[in-house]
Amino acid sequence: MRIFVTGTGVITAIGNNTAENLDSLVKNKSGIGKITLLDTVHRNEFPIGEVKLSDDSIFKLLDIKEPGAYTRTALLGMKAASEAYLQAGNLDKRKYKTALISATTVAGMGKSELYYGKYLHENFSNEYIKTHEAADSTEKIADFLKIKDFITTISTACSSSANAVMFGARLIKAGIVDRALVGGVDSLSKFTLNGFNTLMILDKQLCRPFDNSRAGLNMGEGAGFLVLDSEKTVKTENLHVLAELAGYGNANDAHHQTASSPDGYGPYLAMKAALELSGLNAKDIDYVNVHGTGTPNNDLSEGYALLRLFNGNVPPFSSTKANTGHTLAAAGGIEAVFSVLALQSSLLFPNLNFGEKMNEFDLIPNLNLQKNTIKHVLSNSFGFGGNDTSLIFSKI
Repeated sequence: MRIFVTGTGVITAIGNNTAENLDSLVKNKSGIGKITLLDTVHRNEFPIGEVKLSDDSIFKLLDIKEPGAYTRTALLGMKAASEAYLQAGNLDKRKYKTALISATTVAGMGKSELYYGKYLHENFSNEYIKTHEAADSTEKIADFLKIKDFITTISTACSSSANAVMFGARLIKAGIVDRALVGGVDSLSKFTLNGFNTLMILDKQLCRPFDNSRAGLNMGEGAGFLVLDSEKTVKTENLHVLAELAGYGNANDAHHQTASSPDGYGPYLAMKAALELSGLNAKDIDYVNVHGTGTPNNDLSEGYALLRLFNGNVPPFSSTKANTGHTLAAAGGIEAVFSVLALQSSLLFPNLNFGEKMNEFDLIPNLNLQKNTIKHVLSNSFGFGGNDTSLIFSKI
């Protein structure tokens, strides 16, 4: 059974919707800069990719009627998910069973961390305590879009929303649902900024994926969602198709809690599985949206995996995390949308801030916006714990 993308929605540091994100990618725009919204002692230390809207602004944009405890995570997710759902068309849910699979790691920490001390030491509670749970943002999105048939949350670190895409496709193929709204969302919080700082993988300058001088990642926030439809639904409702989800694969290299395997074995297995499912050969891939965090470990591991998969002939590749920052659980969903945009616009997006190739191998990412024939895009998302996921999107 074939699975098609019929809607996309995204909000990041470089745009509040799909069109704005594409425009920024075309113009080589980065949304990474000084911290302005997050209240942190590191305000002047680390550049990050903030969405350029306050919580109140997003709340008003969504025209939310019901009062409630809406975290920034929930609001960003609702914004991107509703854009994707609107583009795909709000089909009769009595006729077409619909799933929502949303991914997050930060969940409601941006709010709950404000009350953590009181919650531990006092008889204290308020409406934001329960938003700490990962499922809160998923439930808010489901309620907003009135999705009830199948709702679940995935949290596998930075591969989370790529796994949400894969899971949605499998639900459709299994006949459990007819369509699936899939993706992920994460907002910035002090907890995650401090956590990545403790791991010593944050760069105090702009991140430089696949550059020899790379020193770490820049954190970001945002949300990216796709609507997946079965072939039958597309034909019956004459839906406009943006791309086909041709393949997906998940693997775990079981190497370390936070580090990828030095030889890239897990990433290689994930990409290989996606290729095998799609029926394509490695030479058919025209562009790779790499995970490309800018950390010494990730880029080395992914580079070796790419060389192995493509037998040394790696196609054009780039990391868009130099545009948006690393959006954690949202990364796979956001970059899935970017992959669909690459197919639709026939554009290879540039890898910003690159200056010198890595000593370990002769790999240079795509450095300039290029118009090119693109039929198949590989999108990588590799998470802590070695949970690695690859998706392949194809032009229709």
